[in-house]
Amino acid sequence: MALTYTSTTNLGTTLSRSQRCPHLPAITCAYSPFSILVFHPFVSTPIFNKPIKKKLEKVKAIMFDDNLVAGDLCATAISGVVAVSVLRIWEETAKRGIFDQKLNRKLVHISIGLVFMLCWPLFSSSRQGALFAALIPGLNIIKMFLMGLGIWKDEATVKSMSRFGDYRELLKGPLYYAATITLACAVYWRGSPIAIAAICNLCAGDGLADIIGRRFGSQRLPYNNNKSVAGSVAMLIAGFITSVGYMHYFCSFGYLEKSWEMVIGFLVVSLASTLVESHPLSTVLDDNLTVPLATLLVGSLVL
Repeated sequence: MALTYTSTTNLGTTLSRSQRCPHLPAITCAYSPFSILVFHPFVSTPIFNKPIKKKLEKVKAIMFDDNLVAGDLCATAISGVVAVSVLRIWEETAKRGIFDQKLNRKLVHISIGLVFMLCWPLFSSSRQGALFAALIPGLNIIKMFLMGLGIWKDEATVKSMSRFGDYRELLKGPLYYAATITLACAVYWRGSPIAIAAICNLCAGDGLADIIGRRFGSQRLPYNNNKSVAGSVAMLIAGFITSVGYMHYFCSFGYLEKSWEMVIGFLVVSLASTLVESHPLSTVLDDNLTVPLATLLVGSLVL
């Protein structure tokens, strides 16, 4: 007779399988990741409970698993709404003058990329998912171009993203920022620790370096009087800790396998990014350009 069992995991996935068994009538097996409970149709208790070891496969957070295009479209819409909502919050605080303009700009700098990266598991694991995700910062590149050229007027965005309220500043730091996140999505994506390191060191590391440096940076670096010891230490710690945190986050979905080698690699990349950010050349070129370049270069060697 046919032995049929239905497997239901705690992830809500149902599997079915049939095989021949000449000795028993049809029975039902209740399955979990840790044991198999076999029930006879006329017996209310399990015939046996055999522990098994099962390695969990990748946890899928994507929507419409049977239609990847529809799922990625929905993921793009949700991620876009989340990113725009966070940006609108900081634009409103800039309008109302709740924070100093420099602090408000750095809060935008820190939060946008990190919040957007939290949405990555919504997309499919295919190349298509990476490209759909890249659309969101990619559209922001176009926006920065139009606003930086004066074609698109948006005073709130200019105030929240520029140092001195000049719309032409958007053609530098904010444009490089959007380009880095677009590159991380389209080229590296969530299975690469390089993408994690690039965004975490740019957002958390560089952002906190400025905030901490302005408040506690009385001791200046010997090779750059514009940078402080406190700011550089803050960048190193923030970039490293957030990189490790996102490593664990993506590991929980099965996109990465965490290891001490990766942790050490993140430390090396954060150290390199900190040294580059503190160099006088970064002040001339813009650290939103030099930090990602350093991260990608060093990350390709150690991650």
